[in-house]
Amino acid sequence: MIANTGGIDRVVRILIALGLIYFAFGTGQTNGNTLQIVAVLAAAVMALTALFSTCPLYSMLGLSSRQGQPGGD
Repeated sequence: MIANTGGIDRVVRILIALGLIYFAFGTGQTNGNTLQIVAVLAAAVMALTALFSTCPLYSMLGLSSRQGQPGGD
């Protein structure tokens, strides 16, 4: 896949993932409820898209947050 997430976008995604992980495990709600599972899955998606510099949704919409790329600045 072609990289389509820029540096700032990747940092924001990592911060969101960390926030979701904190919400899931750091708030004392570790009983495996649905909201915790959804938060962990969302955090995994955010972290993976940041790690691989590609977002499937951006690809489908023809967007890019990288400079010099179609859809980017």
